[in-house]
Amino acid sequence: MANLAPATQEGDTEEELEYLNEEDVGEVIDDEAGEPMSEDEDENEEGEENQLLLVDDSIQGFFDHRQPVYAVAIHPTQEVIVMTGGGDDKTYLWRTDTGEKLFELAQHEDSIIAVGFSADGQFAASGGMDGKVNVFTVATGELAVTLDGPTEITWLNWHPRGNVILAGTEDGTMWMWQVPSGNCMNVFSGHVDSVSCGQFAPDGKSIVSGSSDGSIIVWDPKTANANLRITGEDARFHNAPITAVAIHHDNQLVLTGAQDGTARLVHIGNGRILASFDNHSESIEAVGFCRSMPLAATGSVDGTISIWDVTGLRLRQSVRHEDAVTQLRWHASEPIFASASADRTVKVWDARTGECLKTFRGHHETILDFAMTRDGRTIITGSDDGTSLVFAI
Repeated sequence: MANLAPATQEGDTEEELEYLNEEDVGEVIDDEAGEPMSEDEDENEEGEENQLLLVDDSIQGFFDHRQPVYAVAIHPTQEVIVMTGGGDDKTYLWRTDTGEKLFELAQHEDSIIAVGFSADGQFAASGGMDGKVNVFTVATGELAVTLDGPTEITWLNWHPRGNVILAGTEDGTMWMWQVPSGNCMNVFSGHVDSVSCGQFAPDGKSIVSGSSDGSIIVWDPKTANANLRITGEDARFHNAPITAVAIHHDNQLVLTGAQDGTARLVHIGNGRILASFDNHSESIEAVGFCRSMPLAATGSVDGTISIWDVTGLRLRQSVRHEDAVTQLRWHASEPIFASASADRTVKVWDARTGECLKTFRGHHETILDFAMTRDGRTIITGSDDGTSLVFAI
């Protein structure tokens, strides 16, 4: 990544904080743009939409869920194994190459909104609105331990190296457990509203959480002490609920998205707010950093994705879906990312040019989550239509 020192030197003043607006962007890419429709075209619009529903670009699928599929995760070493959880209170392990169900896992008492594999792939976990995290042994599908949180689980995240799992809850706390013993290692208290997002830093030495109370907190996982807290009391920060957070692979930069459509770039080493990224008109639902170039992306309910230069602190491109963006994920080693939308498509983009490389169709309802293999060649989705589809790039 390019040197960020100019944005973080001591002695910089508050006035040097850059606020980026729509006029800063050089080009808006809309791969659906074209000439205005004629009256005949308008009359045929409904028929064309019905035909689109019949298009299915998927190469495989899993159809045992009978309710929306809220969460998808790929095994870290055996990428043909996928975990999905949904509104039917069920979690499955299945194969993407055959569609074969490996295990129907122990059921929750309410919808499952988060799933994930441990770093070594030995365990898999599901987090539910029933306030429980179920942990399973992947090889057998057996329940290893049930972890009881205080209220509804909002997300979960495995430690990048050890068998330790972290979960956010509706009551404003986070809980961290050791697996498979189930011992509670720490409870993190500091937010006054739901912990809407959070994760371990890539090196595992810190935790960043975001809350509906409009704050982010940087935690020491060993002591549960808050090392940094930024709230709306700082006029440069968000004045709305935090909806998404991402941590750069340098473990120092954090990108936050909020319900008011704004994003902030924060250096958690010194607590400085480096930039305000303002280019959306509605809530930001997904954020992420590119690993191969100094770029980041924010996806919004307004249907746009903004691609930001985190060195120059400026907007590089803006690309568009036909409806709300629900999720985005970067390729592990290339400046390419994929995005999912309420328009029922997954799109793959080149972040350097804003070019849409591929559009995948097959779902009949909003795509709620997806996962992508490390080589970027396979995408697995979960949808409001109760199905999970496999797409090959």
